[in-house]
Amino acid sequence: MIGAAEFPILLAYRALGVGDLLTGVPALRALAGAFPDHRLVLAAPASLAPLVRLAGVAGTLLDTRAFAPLNVPLIRHGITHVDVAVNLHGRGPQSHRVLRGTNPDRMIGFEDPIRHHGAPAAPIWHEDEHEVHRWCRMLEEHGIPTDADDLEIEAPGPELAAAHGPDVVGSTVLHVGAASGARQWPAARFAEVARSELAAGRSVVFTGSGQERPLAERAAAAAGAPPTSVLAGSTDLEELAAIVAGARAVVCGDTGVAHLATALRTPSVVLFGPTPPRLWGPPPSRPWHVPLWSGSVGDPHADVPDPGLLRITAPDVLTALEQLHALASPIGGTR
Repeated sequence: MIGAAEFPILLAYRALGVGDLLTGVPALRALAGAFPDHRLVLAAPASLAPLVRLAGVAGTLLDTRAFAPLNVPLIRHGITHVDVAVNLHGRGPQSHRVLRGTNPDRMIGFEDPIRHHGAPAAPIWHEDEHEVHRWCRMLEEHGIPTDADDLEIEAPGPELAAAHGPDVVGSTVLHVGAASGARQWPAARFAEVARSELAAGRSVVFTGSGQERPLAERAAAAAGAPPTSVLAGSTDLEELAAIVAGARAVVCGDTGVAHLATALRTPSVVLFGPTPPRLWGPPPSRPWHVPLWSGSVGDPHADVPDPGLLRITAPDVLTALEQLHALASPIGGTR
């Protein structure tokens, strides 16, 4: 085990989800480049380990949940001293307290809302800022150069996708799930998209979590798709990444799979409701990612579908999909 005695420790804290990790990849790579002699330890949920490996952004993944103390997990990894702690989790004060609890020699983050007298000035948090650029700007203002376009991760082997069926690679992936009800597009509309894709001779698969499997099954049944097209609840995170990497296109809401499609350069149609794409959307310079948004904002954590999301119709999605199908694939791979 390599511990603090052999390398200085650079601790980055981002104990969030799939999309949060992937939008933080440029910042994490910038940190690795700025501190080449340090061991980069990422404090994040262990469930993200496949993506951390595919992104190559950390030497050690420190399993944690949001706002849990880090000292015991650090000691388990043989780390008794943190040289630099970087808050990529939030603006504080809770996340700042977590990192201060490790007693780092240096701390990098946004200005603490509860600033201690005499504390050095730090970058100011802006609410209306894209998540990728937020963390890159923070590092830039701390003197660390970044590349906000450095978003790609390695694609898993196509055999992981093919193991779920002969028609999975090259299919249109319909990710029916969402992190909240506000971002949940109706199953009947996913079914309408699937029916059109099947009529055009394209295979479809329905992905999501185990809890979202009934939703995927309803959409598949309404579309007349075979039961084998329902993969929700039957894939781990690396297998899901492989399925996205090998897809013809992805249709999904504003959720982690949208960021997987961006990271793997897979054409995508992303449905935005309460949150505008300027805050969480794919890079606007890439025509193979199409964000759809009706122009209204709302509560992204509400329990019912956002009215703006419901203004996006299945024909809107099908029009965007046809545009993507007409594009040459941006990369080679399995498509």
